[in-house]
Amino acid sequence: MTPLAWIVVMSFAGGLLSVVVASLFAFAARPNWVPVLISYAIGALLGAAFLEVLPHAIEAAESPERAAMNVLAGIMLFFVLEKLVLWRHCHDEGCHGHEHNGHDHGRSGLLILVGDTFHNFVDGVLIAAAFVESTPLGIVTALAIIAHEIPQEVGDFLILIHSGYSKTKALVFNLLSSLATLVGGILAYFALSHMQSLVPVFLALAAASMIYVAVADLIPGLHKRTELRATAQQVLLIAAGIASIVFAHPLAERAMS
Repeated sequence: MTPLAWIVVMSFAGGLLSVVVASLFAFAARPNWVPVLISYAIGALLGAAFLEVLPHAIEAAESPERAAMNVLAGIMLFFVLEKLVLWRHCHDEGCHGHEHNGHDHGRSGLLILVGDTFHNFVDGVLIAAAFVESTPLGIVTALAIIAHEIPQEVGDFLILIHSGYSKTKALVFNLLSSLATLVGGILAYFALSHMQSLVPVFLALAAASMIYVAVADLIPGLHKRTELRATAQQVLLIAAGIASIVFAHPLAERAMS
């Protein structure tokens, strides 16, 4: 398939798959499954960032120092963006920090949907940048994004339902929001195909996004369970997430051939 075809398939399927799987978990009302998903997602994100995306970003950049600066700038950017979202929320409604799943149940359903739509659009841009660089990298990046979207979508479903949305409406609105991934992927493909110099920047931003989400948003929630058994389970699941990225690379190369 062409890079554009891969982008369309992975963006559409990825957004749809994450929402459908998340809805199944949310509808089943098993909150204890969420920590398991989060631990695995952390490993998938860190594995994809350090073993796949970051090496390609360094290779495509003018120098390793420039790639490192782009990643650092990306981490700062995501920090500021998250602060702005939290400030807006706390200013409007008042808050005292995050809940265990990374969200505050006082946030309105509308804010959740707007935030998710923007996030999904950015995910599409990152998937497109990875596929423009190489098909195996695009597949691995898309898989990592799907892995961290599922636990996030589970939390969002629970918030929407808590905010008064019916299960059907929560599913429909999340499916519509997931289409932003496809829109972002297609728009980014046509833009990046004419501006190859931006590919290293977006790859660095993709790595920064994965690292930031894993380290700043997901890992702190795991520290609330300090017992030895929970810690061992978390370590094993994080390792499983990393291993899935390691094994996904040869599978991606085979899918390309």
